[in-house]
Amino acid sequence: MHRSTRLLVFLVLFFVVGSFSFVSAEMPAPKDEKKHTTLGKYVDAANAYLMWLKDPEKVKILDCRTPEEYVYVGHPPMAHNIPSRTWTGKWDPEKKDYALQDNPDFEASVKKAFDTKDIILVVCRSGHRSAASTNRLAAAGFTNVYNVVDGFEGDKVQDEDSSFKGKRMKNGWKNSGAPWTYDL
Repeated sequence: MHRSTRLLVFLVLFFVVGSFSFVSAEMPAPKDEKKHTTLGKYVDAANAYLMWLKDPEKVKILDCRTPEEYVYVGHPPMAHNIPSRTWTGKWDPEKKDYALQDNPDFEASVKKAFDTKDIILVVCRSGHRSAASTNRLAAAGFTNVYNVVDGFEGDKVQDEDSSFKGKRMKNGWKNSGAPWTYDL
């Protein structure tokens, strides 16, 4: 076989096998409907990290949490922080939490940072904001956006007998073994 033909066959096989590995990282829609997206692309934190490792030039990690969460709770070292919602400083007694408001510059900021052809893995605290952010990006023309369904901190432990009940230690980027940092 001619050298250029072998090279072409190798490249075709490399891309075919590589595309299957991305598909295998996908998972079915999560049970929690707040984590569902219009694009229907889901990945857990551990597989999100593996996807990024395989092709860091094409696979991008977008952390859509507030800058305060990104800095003080930690973040994946390769993540770009573009908040989809921002902190208002106003207490919501009904939710027993501080209110967040939509960031009107979110989509435009993401378009400046990423190409619409990039694979974007969106992470928030637990998978809810990242689902809403994924939907906003889909409406803005992005088609290859995944919700990292267990987020950065993960889901809360529900076991009544666990000393960790109510703590976000069940899954998520921070608990998956993937690297994370407080460094900026």
